[in-house]
Amino acid sequence: MNAMPEWLSLSPLAIEWIGGVAAALTTGSFIPQAWLTFRTRDVSGISLGMYSCFTTGVALWLVYGLSIGSVPVTVANCVTLSLALAILGMKLHYGRRPAAREPGA
Repeated sequence: MNAMPEWLSLSPLAIEWIGGVAAALTTGSFIPQAWLTFRTRDVSGISLGMYSCFTTGVALWLVYGLSIGSVPVTVANCVTLSLALAILGMKLHYGRRPAAREPGA
């Protein structure tokens, strides 16, 4: 059942185009931050808890896109999940803080 108002009736092709543009914009907006993180390896500003939830959410969106057969949802979330997993891996690897040194040691 489509809950869209009648005045906003869109063709299936228009709906796929809207989904494609939305997917390109949201995934594309993620790329500069991912690139900066890859280049600098600075993960100090990334919350492990938030990024774990985000990555899990993206994985679930990917499953959803696959299950409904939506190319824009599937492709966007496949790309975003790849980047998110790489950043999460970097957070786990580079985010370890060195042990605090004793004063005078």
